[in-house]
Amino acid sequence: MNKWAELLIGLILVNGAIYLAWISSSPDWGAFWNFKHAAWEFLKGGVFWFIVMIGALFILLGISDLKG
Repeated sequence: MNKWAELLIGLILVNGAIYLAWISSSPDWGAFWNFKHAAWEFLKGGVFWFIVMIGALFILLGISDLKG
């Protein structure tokens, strides 16, 4: 994959996951994200960290391609 595309996709994934976590904790969107179930909360946290890690992987791959 192109080194710039890897960096861009990584930044979009990391920033998007952080933005969704920020929006879900907002009081205006609280009713939408208020599921009140432990398994669903665990799943949401797992998806968040999975997206952040994939984004970080793309960023690291893009940086290593820039060096090489």
